[in-house]
Amino acid sequence: MGNRVAREDYEWVYTDQPHADRRKEILAKYPEIKSLMGPDPRLKWIVCMMVAIQFLAFYLVKDLDWKWVLFWTYAFGSCINHSMTLAIHEVSHNTAFGNNKAMWNRYFAMFANLPIGLPYSASFKRYHLDHHRYLGGDGVDVDIPTEFEGWFFCTRFRKFVWIILQPLFYAIRPLCINPKPITQLELTNVAVQLTFDFLLYWLWGAKPVVYMLAGSMLGMGLHPISGHFIAEHYMFLKGHETYSYYGSLNLLTFNVGYHNEHHDFPSIPGRRLPMVKKIAAEYYDDLPQYTSWVKVLYDFIMDDALSPYSRIKRKLKGDVKQE
Repeated sequence: MGNRVAREDYEWVYTDQPHADRRKEILAKYPEIKSLMGPDPRLKWIVCMMVAIQFLAFYLVKDLDWKWVLFWTYAFGSCINHSMTLAIHEVSHNTAFGNNKAMWNRYFAMFANLPIGLPYSASFKRYHLDHHRYLGGDGVDVDIPTEFEGWFFCTRFRKFVWIILQPLFYAIRPLCINPKPITQLELTNVAVQLTFDFLLYWLWGAKPVVYMLAGSMLGMGLHPISGHFIAEHYMFLKGHETYSYYGSLNLLTFNVGYHNEHHDFPSIPGRRLPMVKKIAAEYYDDLPQYTSWVKVLYDFIMDDALSPYSRIKRKLKGDVKQE
């Protein structure tokens, strides 16, 4: 438990990310993939159903004993809330209402944000599009852990703690790496969310609020679904910076496991990403992939060659146009 990770820095590269070139090559060979782009008409109804389920859960837990509140928080609430964060990820790519109704997507993301308890949908979009455009970009891509995370979380036990605290680091990392001026949309997101949280407490007491907030924290920490945080871009194999997962948890996560396909075609909704893999199979079948997010978490903790430093980084050239 006390072995230190040998890696003391990121994996610095001097090449561009692979996704733009692969996208061009695939579209040249399979132009029919363009027909998969555009909004997913089912997405908004699925999100509404998930929000309604959590509202019902808030009502049901208000009269439970605390031990059962905590049980259902981890067993059910954490799964739904993590899935809601990935719904917001989908909506950030305008897949609910399309690019022509961008603001509809922003406000719908705030609606999807309600059961999570913490206002983040407006900020997430700004930083997430930078992640796609400048994957691994030093000082821009806030998906990359900070120097402190790489330096401090360098033993098995500390990596275990780091995974538990993932929601905290995802929240504070943008302030350390790439702080941006607060926008009116972000202020609206905060006001809407805090009003909802207060009304929930006023109507039904503390238990639904604990169920909501703890569910979000637990679901994005030590949880099977949170394996995707590690699986997507941590360098388990030298030179590979994006990995896909094709297991059953994609059913709960809007196919976020199809991550190479997603970065190649971010405007294609998650529901259609398996079709990308099917059409252009020769581009994806031989790429490194996972079959278990739980195993990813276990391997990350137990492998002394892996740490928060196990990320590919690159210095950006030319004009950097951020969201």
